[in-house]
Amino acid sequence: MIIPAIAGAVGQLSLGGTLAPTAAQPAAAGQAEPSTFGAGEAAGTGPSSGSFGSELTEAISSLEKTQQSADSASQALATGKTSNPEAAVVTVEDAQLSMDLASQMRSKATEALQTIFQTQV
Repeated sequence: MIIPAIAGAVGQLSLGGTLAPTAAQPAAAGQAEPSTFGAGEAAGTGPSSGSFGSELTEAISSLEKTQQSADSASQALATGKTSNPEAAVVTVEDAQLSMDLASQMRSKATEALQTIFQTQV
């Protein structure tokens, strides 16, 4: 199953992994690279060795880094210190999309947990 990723100048977030910097391989504006769910397993590298808690912590810290880079990009844009305003706008939009996705995932997880608690045994 192929799931489209949210990609941009800062990083890439997909359901199969966490936000990973793509500075070495910048994506063209407006083109999201597809990502597969569980890409590490499909590539033959096996499942990740981390627990759910460590993966969640890693994803949250990655989201925080994305928000910090968007903050610095917006400050550079506001003060006129950036040479590429499009990249600053893309960085801020990527952070917005990442935060929206994290918020939706939190809402769905909360709904699922409430459903589990309401299940009669």
